Amino acid sequence: MSIFKDIIHGTSSVFTCIVYFITIYYLCISFFGILRKKNERVVEPRKNFALIVAAHNEEIVIGDIVESLKKLDYPKELYDIFVIADNCTDKTAEKAREKNAIVYERTNKEKRGKGYALEWMFDKIFKLHKKYDAIAIFDADNLAHKNFLKEMNKKLCEGFKVVQGYLDSKNPEDTWITGSYSISFWSNNRMFQNARNNLGLSTQLGGTGFCVDTEILKKLGWGATCLTEDLEFTCKIVLSGYKVGWAHDAIIYDEKPLTLSQSWWQRKRWMQGFADVASRYFFKLLKKSIVNFSFTALDCALYSIQPIVAILIGISAVTGIIQYCMKGLNLINNFNTFIYSVNFDLLHITIALLAIFQFIYTPFILVLEKKLNKKIFWYYILYPIYAITWFPISIQGIIDRNKKEWSHTAHTRSVKINDLDKAN
Repeated sequence: MSIFKDIIHGTSSVFTCIVYFITIYYLCISFFGILRKKNERVVEPRKNFALIVAAHNEEIVIGDIVESLKKLDYPKELYDIFVIADNCTDKTAEKAREKNAIVYERTNKEKRGKGYALEWMFDKIFKLHKKYDAIAIFDADNLAHKNFLKEMNKKLCEGFKVVQGYLDSKNPEDTWITGSYSISFWSNNRMFQNARNNLGLSTQLGGTGFCVDTEILKKLGWGATCLTEDLEFTCKIVLSGYKVGWAHDAIIYDEKPLTLSQSWWQRKRWMQGFADVASRYFFKLLKKSIVNFSFTALDCALYSIQPIVAILIGISAVTGIIQYCMKGLNLINNFNTFIYSVNFDLLHITIALLAIFQFIYTPFILVLEKKLNKKIFWYYILYPIYAITWFPISIQGIIDRNKKEWSHTAHTRSVKINDLDKAN
C-alpha cells in the first residue's frame, strides 16, 4: 500500500507541476489579449484573390457561402470564387455553378480529405493564365463578413504572408454544444490569437477564413494533408521563419455541431491530427526555439501538443482526487510529512484558484467581445462539461493518431448572410 501511495503521490506531483506551469504560461499570454488595437487605417484595394471553397456533399449550404462571397465589399475584378467539389455524390457542383462560382470537380477515393483537395486545387490555380496575389480558404458551411477581403488586403499590405481571420459562429444559441463551441472560439480569438498578435508572435491557422500569399505557397509548398492541415501548415510557416498575422475584423461565421456526438467525433479528428503533427513537428520547433532563441517557435511547439496537455490536466486531476481520498483514510505520521503535504496542497490549491479565476475571467472576455447574453451565460454554466470531455477525446486522438480516415460533419440547414445581423 505504501508503494502504491508513493507512486500516486509522485505521479501527481510531476503532472501537477507541469499543469501548473502550462496554466500560468497561457494565463499570462491571455492578459495581452485584453487590449485590442483597432487598425482603422484605410488601405486601397491592391491585392487580387482566389477564394477557394472546399466542399464535400454540401448542396444545402454551398450556395450560401458563394452568395456571401459575392457580396464582399471589395472590387469584383480583384477576386474570383472557386469551389472544389471533392468526391461529391450530390448536387454540390451544380448548386455552386448556379451561383456563378468556378467549379472544379475532383474524384480521388485514395487521397481523401480537405488537405489533399486543397493541394490539388492550388496546382490548378498556379497553372491558370490569370495570376493571384493571394489565395483565401473557406469551408462550405461558412459565411463571410462583407469586410473580409478589405481586412486581408490591409494585413497583406503590411507585409504578412499568411493571415488568419476571426472565427465566429453562425449558430451559437442552437444548443449547449454550439454555445460551448462558440464560447471556446470567441475566447480563443481574444485571449490567444489577439494576444499573440499583440506580443508579435505567430497566431494559429484555424482551418478556414485565412489567406496565403501565392508566392510563399509556391515557395514552401502546401504538403499539409493530415487531419489538421491548418496546424501542419502553421508549423511549416513558423519553421520557415514566417509568422501568421491576425485580422480581428476579417470575420468568418462557421457552423458548429449541434450534438455532443457530432462534436465528439469532430474533436477526436482534431486531436488525431494534433497528435500526428506534434509527433513530426514538436521537436523541430523546440530545437528552433533553442537554437534561434525563438519565442514564436516555442509557443507554436506548445500549441502543437494540446492533446498531451489535455491528458496531463486530466491525469493531474484524477491522481489529485485519489491522493486526497487516501489522505482521508490515513493519519499524518509526522510533522515533516505534514509540512510536505501542505506544500503540495498549496500547489493544488493554487491550480484550483487559477481554474476558478479562469471561469470568472472568460465571461469578462465575452463581454469585451460583445458576445455575452442571458442564453450564452446559461450555456457557460454547462461549459465545464464540454471542457471535461477533452480528456477522453484527447486520449482517443493520441491512440488513433495514425488513422487518416476523414470524418465529415454533415450540415443540414441553410443560413443566409443577411440572417446574421452583425454581418450587415
